[in-house]
Amino acid sequence: MMSGNYTSIDNQNVTGSVPAVADPPANVAVKFTDSNLQTFPPSGAQGKISGASRPPRDADDTFTKSASSPDEQQQSGWFRLFTIAAYRPYFDVDTSDVLERIGDSLFPFRGSFTEKTANNPDLYGPFWICTTLIFVAASIGTFVTYLAHKLQNKEWNYDINMMTWSAGLFYGYVTLVPLGLYIVLKYFSAPSGLVQLLCLYGYSLFIFIPALCLSVVPLPIFRWVVAGVAGFMSASFVALNLKNHIKSAGESWFLIVAAIFLLQLALALVLKFYLFTVTV
Repeated sequence: MMSGNYTSIDNQNVTGSVPAVADPPANVAVKFTDSNLQTFPPSGAQGKISGASRPPRDADDTFTKSASSPDEQQQSGWFRLFTIAAYRPYFDVDTSDVLERIGDSLFPFRGSFTEKTANNPDLYGPFWICTTLIFVAASIGTFVTYLAHKLQNKEWNYDINMMTWSAGLFYGYVTLVPLGLYIVLKYFSAPSGLVQLLCLYGYSLFIFIPALCLSVVPLPIFRWVVAGVAGFMSASFVALNLKNHIKSAGESWFLIVAAIFLLQLALALVLKFYLFTVTV
């Protein structure tokens, strides 16, 4: 059929042409099959970082890949102590966790520190508390000694031994004393975790940081009071948190708790005579 200058083609089958597509029925049910794709991000997030929009803690999978290697799986016993993976769980804490535990150490009569840290004792807080104590003790002691010499118009020389002595004292105390207590408790059939003891003793030393800062006041009586209060709070914190556990050791539990208390007081006396006392 011709209409003007255009040609119309009727709806008919023409050789070599594509047939017209028929209109779909009015009511057609469209079904979608269930997807088997994994939900992202996974709901069971591990570590301290969790949530729907947060990245994983180890984005590069450095530790997770090495931990799953055949060599890592074969390491056990004492060999595992020389691997990074053995110490990772003890540094998996947030700033809020460390601050909360420091706050508990300043209130020693609660006696709930061991219960709160039973499932997640850390070495992060104790390490930095001891390191801070070393630098504070060396710097404060040096500053006070410097002032004392200048007030008397005497020559002053820096003593490097104060840094090394402080490092040996604090690192040695927070390591050897919990280790010795661990052996004693195991002997009396009241074993406690070594890491938990290290955690407890590490946080018990925090009170000496403000005490050392207050030692700049040039009053001997005031320094005695500061050292005594700090030592009493630190000793009470350790003894009260271990008392309920050590009671299972039998009749000798009181002697063990008393020895723990007196040993912590002895540390305060050592700090008083060496760091809280300035001699020219």
